[in-house]
Amino acid sequence: MMGKAQGLALCLLLVPAPLFAQTFSTNPKQTPQAPTAFQNGLMPMYQPQHLPPSKGPTKPGADLAFGAYQRGYYRSAFEEATKRLAKNKADAPAMTLIAELYRDGHGVKRSFEEGVRWYKLAAERGDRNAMFALGSAALKGEGTARDEVVARAWFEKAAAKGHATAHYNLGVMALDSDIQDFKSALDHFRRAAEGGNADAAYSLAVLYKEGKGTERDLAQSVRWMTRAADDNIIAAIVELAIMTFNGSGVTKDEARGAKLFRKAALRNNPIAMNRLARLQVAGRGVEKNLVEAMQWHLLARAAGLQDDSLDQALSSLTPTQRSEVEAGVRQMIGP
Repeated sequence: MMGKAQGLALCLLLVPAPLFAQTFSTNPKQTPQAPTAFQNGLMPMYQPQHLPPSKGPTKPGADLAFGAYQRGYYRSAFEEATKRLAKNKADAPAMTLIAELYRDGHGVKRSFEEGVRWYKLAAERGDRNAMFALGSAALKGEGTARDEVVARAWFEKAAAKGHATAHYNLGVMALDSDIQDFKSALDHFRRAAEGGNADAAYSLAVLYKEGKGTERDLAQSVRWMTRAADDNIIAAIVELAIMTFNGSGVTKDEARGAKLFRKAALRNNPIAMNRLARLQVAGRGVEKNLVEAMQWHLLARAAGLQDDSLDQALSSLTPTQRSEVEAGVRQMIGP
């Protein structure tokens, strides 16, 4: 399910960024490996969504169930939700809460099937979170038959009620098909991003940058990339650093670009580590610091990103500098 759509989202991590070619004569060589887990910002498609915080009681006692759930008192949450249903058999949010407890096995014995049953009851009464959950369940075959058509239908119902992540998933599905529909993906990503979905903001920025589904618009790309970066989407931070350093769609600012690379490097992104190392070797945007540069280079190399030019710089170190590099790396990675 993640072929083409994953390729869009992972383009930054799996391909050395070409925008840096104007700054350095050689790009690093990277041997991509399948990630064991998705990092933030890398298209976490169709993941379960936990219920949003309660915005206040709609009737006496309305906050008791959600308040208990948010504090981790799951059995109490189940009991309070059950009490609410005893008073109001059409209480869709209470049904959705019970469904989530069954899905995750919190306070009750885990049962995807029972979760789906409660989600359907809530969805029939208009609860958009339940509609989204049913789409996710159908897509993964949890508690119900796996059926992408059914999943899409539920996502569309949730999206029609303003569910941002449902729009995001529909955008992903528009790209993850034999005939990619970039215009549809762009529309769904925009709606999701406007609803606060940071992953959608990053995906929207990529489409504007590549001119997919719309004319290429670097200013719009920077706008949404910044939104995603502000929400700590690591891939967006790296991409924004590249655009800022090179002046693509934004005023060229090498110092700010270097700060963004450092921010992403401190979050264990190998591309950022590599780019920061190259800047420190060249003294571009930051003070020249060969020892710290080699520390970042070794960390990036350990993550699978090779760079012949930095290897040459490493080989030129004095024994004292090598000792400083090794001590710095040990401090970075901890005991």
